[in-house]
Amino acid sequence: MKTLLMVLTLLAALFTALLPCGCGNSLVDSRFVINFPELPPAWPELLGPPRWRVEWIGPSGNRESLETGASGGIEINIPPTQPSPVLAWPFWPARGPGIVPGSFRPAGAIFPFDAAGGRLNLSWQGGVDAFFYHALARAADQAAGNGSSPDPGLRVPQNFDWPRFRELFEDPGVSAEFRADPWTADWAAIAANVVKSGFDKRRFKPRAREELRVNVSKGPWIGTSPFAAPLLFEEGLPLFPVRPGMESDAWYSADGILRCAGTSWIFRPWE
Repeated sequence: MKTLLMVLTLLAALFTALLPCGCGNSLVDSRFVINFPELPPAWPELLGPPRWRVEWIGPSGNRESLETGASGGIEINIPPTQPSPVLAWPFWPARGPGIVPGSFRPAGAIFPFDAAGGRLNLSWQGGVDAFFYHALARAADQAAGNGSSPDPGLRVPQNFDWPRFRELFEDPGVSAEFRADPWTADWAAIAANVVKSGFDKRRFKPRAREELRVNVSKGPWIGTSPFAAPLLFEEGLPLFPVRPGMESDAWYSADGILRCAGTSWIFRPWE
């Protein structure tokens, strides 16, 4: 019954997404106009308008990309018959040493669930979904290669229950910290566990964080997640949340860029 419901949900979403529109003449036209979400206010205030690197899977199955400074109206061609991810990475190539694609968390969408009438509306939540789509694909490929997945066919991203996944971000049974900022989670580890042993909302939780005092300005400091509020320290040395180990975090202020990895940090003024 659950599998049938997933199929019916997908078919309904596909039908809505592929309704005839001004961008094509066919019910199965796979060209979609994408619109970017509004930026968190602190990002353009500090860094100015971004460029975007858009990444998607074309009808042939190959990964495609483009870069643009437009705020919307970009047309892409995607597979019209199965769930497919679109990622849009904001970046600022002219700011300081250059803030490259991948420095900040992406916006995104999953076709057909974010499409209607030939348009695909990207969102910050959709960026989490599309990122997780690729993480699931990598985990499924790895599992298939080593034979460790008991049922990889049901856990590849094309067959994943995306509507149910999205409900987790409103589920009070899931960590409030995770729901407030899903980029605090380890999506690669979650994907590996989903492929290995199935979907379980108890996996959706933030990674452990430590605190690091750094001798820098009071801020405000913006992080790379669109869900996180800027940090402003009124007194004492600024205290930043960091991941244990060597994974790095970055914050940006009017003075420069702060990078932290475990108990180490480096500050680079804007050029």
